[in-house]
Amino acid sequence: MEPDRYAVFDTPIGACAVVWAERGLVGVYLPEDDEPSLRRRILKRRPDAREAEPQGAQREAIAAIVALLDGARDDDLSGIALDMRALPEFNQRVYAIARAIPPGQTRTYGEIAAELGEPLLARAVGQALGANPFPIVVPCHRVMGAGGRAGGFSAPGGVATKLRLLQIERAPLGGSPGLFD
Repeated sequence: MEPDRYAVFDTPIGACAVVWAERGLVGVYLPEDDEPSLRRRILKRRPDAREAEPQGAQREAIAAIVALLDGARDDDLSGIALDMRALPEFNQRVYAIARAIPPGQTRTYGEIAAELGEPLLARAVGQALGANPFPIVVPCHRVMGAGGRAGGFSAPGGVATKLRLLQIERAPLGGSPGLFD
C-alpha cells in the first residue's frame, strides 16, 4: 500500500495543506504559525506521509479551497472526494450534513442533531465536528452553538479562525449582516 501524500499550498489566510490516499483526501490542514510547524503537525498525525506534487483531483481540490478562502462564495467543495473509511459512522453522517451547508450560511449543532434524528445529541455533533479532519471541505466553521454563539473550533487560532472564515464567506453573524453585506 502506498503511503499518504501531502502538499502545502498558499491561501489568503496562510499556508494550508491537503493529505491524500488512493480514495481521496484523508486530511486538510489550516495554517499554523509557520510552514515548518504545519509540516510537523501533518507528520505527527501521519508519520509515513510523503510530500508530493498534487495531480488531478488533488490539484482541483486545492484550487477550490484557495478560491473559497479568497471569498468565492459560489465555490462548491462538495465534489472533493474524501476517504472517511477510518472514521466513525456517526461522524460521517455529521460531516455529510455539514458539507451541505452553503458558504455564507450557518446551522447549529442542535439543528444537525435534529436532522440526524437524534435531537439530544447536539454535544456529540460538536465532538464529531471537533474531530473533523477536513476543515474547510467539511465546513465545521459554519456550525454554531445555540443562539448564534460561535461555539468551539479546534483548528489553530480557535474561534478567531472560525469567525475569520465566516467573515470571508460574508456570513451574517449574531443575526446581523456579514462584514461585507
